[in-house]
Amino acid sequence: MSIEKQEGKQKQDLRINRRNFLKAGAASAISMGVLGMANALPVQAAETVSNSAGQSKLHPTNYGSASVKMADFNDQWLGTTKIVGPIKKFHEADQGFNLVFRHKVSEAAFKANMFYHAASKYPLGDALAKFTLSLAPMVSGKPAPEKLAIPDPEQMSQHIKDCAYFLRADEVGIGKMPSFAYYEFKAPPLPDMMKDDLSKSVPVTESLPYVIVVMTDQNLETTMASTGYDGISGSQSFLGYHATAVITVILASYIRNLGYNARAHHFSNYAAIMAPCLISAGLGEMTRTGDCIAHPTLGFRNKVAAVTTDLPLAPDRPIDFGAQDFCRVCKKCADNCPSGAITQDEDYIEKNGILRWQSDIKKCVEFRVTNKEGSMCGRCMKVCPWNSKEDSWFHQAGTFIGSHGETASNLLKQVDDMFGYGTEQIEKYKWWLEWPERY
Repeated sequence: MSIEKQEGKQKQDLRINRRNFLKAGAASAISMGVLGMANALPVQAAETVSNSAGQSKLHPTNYGSASVKMADFNDQWLGTTKIVGPIKKFHEADQGFNLVFRHKVSEAAFKANMFYHAASKYPLGDALAKFTLSLAPMVSGKPAPEKLAIPDPEQMSQHIKDCAYFLRADEVGIGKMPSFAYYEFKAPPLPDMMKDDLSKSVPVTESLPYVIVVMTDQNLETTMASTGYDGISGSQSFLGYHATAVITVILASYIRNLGYNARAHHFSNYAAIMAPCLISAGLGEMTRTGDCIAHPTLGFRNKVAAVTTDLPLAPDRPIDFGAQDFCRVCKKCADNCPSGAITQDEDYIEKNGILRWQSDIKKCVEFRVTNKEGSMCGRCMKVCPWNSKEDSWFHQAGTFIGSHGETASNLLKQVDDMFGYGTEQIEKYKWWLEWPERY
């Protein structure tokens, strides 16, 4: 074994031992410093949040140890993100991967386009992608002609959440559907997009009042063993995409059987942008990455799909767990982004009426479809300190601290780096095979 590999293994062993040390609950100078900082902070204890009266009976929303407050959703705010002007609806053809098909990124990206090479080059990812794409037609239909008797909106919300968990969702929230979250147009057929001909784009006319958002985990152990952009990365995405697609098409069909309108929105057939839906449903905040929404325990390690409906429901409220303050000082996703797509800027910019950090979408999608070291990319997902790393008192203390402003956030980031979280690869969790010749 080379000296470099021996040193790398020693560092890896040290980090794994540190994990065992923390799980055992042993005290250390570092840990006592963290707990001392927690005690010194002039903050209230983390709230036990009941986001609405329609909470699931068996699965209360998992905000972990983060201190979570409720935010408003109105025409001045999208959760904790300030709205400063009119928000124009988005054409689906301007979505990142569709820009590749339209020759708006690079010819290298076009030739490695997503469906015919980038996803299919890893065999498991190909199997998951094809299954998910087969669900494209299964999103809508006519409701039953007779409405069945249903409970009041709060009880119905509780029931819908429990139904989603029964279908194996990891998190679920209900929000008021933001009108600007709908696409203005659905993208035209792929052959037309490849000619950059948008004349056959279909306008989105649906306008339903509520959105049910379901979330699934992309698997913690796999993330801990991966680089974030090796062969399994694309498969992790499609693991979440296919699971949430199955849940939402069943949930939408169930609601239509009750006599109400419902449309599923999943990877292979969206009519809405998921980010504002997630925020409205109380499942996360906007972050430094721009379009990715962080959850208090899953970070970005999730995929979502949604159901829009007129079924009478009691919506949740957006949440504030300190992500905006945290992202301002952390920058770990930007430091580790292999494409350099994530901004290092301290301050927001205005983008389509919203104050936000803005990533370079073209850089991001180009790296993902042309990646020579694997399939796609989830590096920001891997390194984000909001990903729940393990069930240890130390990590719980860290996320509690990290949800209390910029000074505390800087401490959490430093501790996260010190213990190798996010940047390490734990070999014992690596279960998949690599075929570098396919990359």
